[in-house]
Amino acid sequence: MTDEYAESAEFIDILIGPHWNHLGPALTDAIKDIGPGTGPVVDIGAGSGRGTAVIGDALPDAEIFAVEPSAGIRSALLAKVNAHDALRSRVTVLPEEFLDSRLPDRIGVVVAMNVIGHFSPAERAEIWSLLARRLAPNGRAVLNLQPPSDPVSVPDTLTSTVHIGRRRYEGWARAEPAEDGTLTWHMTYRTFQDDELVDEREVSYSWHPISEPQLRAELDQAGFRLLALQPADLGMYAITWTDA
Repeated sequence: MTDEYAESAEFIDILIGPHWNHLGPALTDAIKDIGPGTGPVVDIGAGSGRGTAVIGDALPDAEIFAVEPSAGIRSALLAKVNAHDALRSRVTVLPEEFLDSRLPDRIGVVVAMNVIGHFSPAERAEIWSLLARRLAPNGRAVLNLQPPSDPVSVPDTLTSTVHIGRRRYEGWARAEPAEDGTLTWHMTYRTFQDDELVDEREVSYSWHPISEPQLRAELDQAGFRLLALQPADLGMYAITWTDA
């Protein structure tokens, strides 16, 4: 499968960092009460490991399976895990696509941050089916929905700026609807030194927008309920059994 992040992997960790200043505390609040005996944690689309580190701190006794199919981004994930004494012995990094990964039979927590749009409706149905078979009775999944929830145009927007040494890194994003109901995101990564543009990379990938009502309906059919988490502007939700 083509690695959609091959060209942009070196920029992902630094540019997503500021967003985790808000996502991190919210994710901690969403999972910190899960007991160590509930089961291991699966981090879907773990990326460069920002969320994996948050999970490790929030659940210091949990085993974690970090799934990241992009080789470029996975190198940052592995480096982060290897450099963290508290993670090295309990985080297993899996290089396959999530639905092809070798996962434990019982799962306590599933985390899917900034990733659910990579899955088609049919693939989402497979994910809910997998959860129905493996999620512990008192377990939960946590995910976020990123706007827009419908396939509409998004103008070119500066999403993140980071300064490292004499260089400034910028991430830009715009989106256009495709005929099949998906969005095509066009990402531009610019590097400046002394305000001179010295590098520019452009990548595109498909995204399956999903609204809260649509997600709630899918989960209801699979036997789960969807709970909105705070703060509301982060679009985070917990998935639990209907009788939990």
